[in-house]
Amino acid sequence: MGGPESRLAESSPRDGSPGWLPQARRLISPNWDERPPGIAVDLLVIHGVSLPPGEFGGPWIDALFQNRLDPEAHPYFRPIAGLRVSSHLLIRRDGELIQYVDLHKRAWHAGVSSFGGRERCNDYAIGIELEGADEVPYTAAQYQTLAETSRDLLVRFPAITPERIVGHSAIAPGRKTDPGPAFDWDRYRRLLAACQGGAPAPG
Repeated sequence: MGGPESRLAESSPRDGSPGWLPQARRLISPNWDERPPGIAVDLLVIHGVSLPPGEFGGPWIDALFQNRLDPEAHPYFRPIAGLRVSSHLLIRRDGELIQYVDLHKRAWHAGVSSFGGRERCNDYAIGIELEGADEVPYTAAQYQTLAETSRDLLVRFPAITPERIVGHSAIAPGRKTDPGPAFDWDRYRRLLAACQGGAPAPG
């Protein structure tokens, strides 16, 4: 594997590339690598993120995932500007979907983690970040985009079942708390079922 420049080139989507969602705006992150050979993608991890914490709408999440976060722009950024992290997808407060990493590649979102006795969740998971904070309600637009995107992912990766959709806190307990108590799992699962062809559910 080459350096960041080569990863950017390799990860840049081509028209019709199966690892990129056509409905997503594409901002390429260099922070990815190959999944281990023979590993099926069978887990979807929902995260929450805001930079600075509790502030929404700025360019800072994109900057972090693209290794261009200015450590002088805010005191919170100084200790994290050197981190090399990413997520496959981000859903902004207005429901906009952004993709940073090819779904077939390993994004660096889960960190030290375990699900069902299996460690290294990044190996077999797709990560979706929601712009938000643990105690701040997520928006109706975010729930709708999340449900529609989850439906598409479950079609592309049938080993991901509704039971294998979890929060970051579930795979890194004691270390992570997102998407937090503000995330309404029942609402999300109703919307996902409706998107999959079940009974219509209120947003």
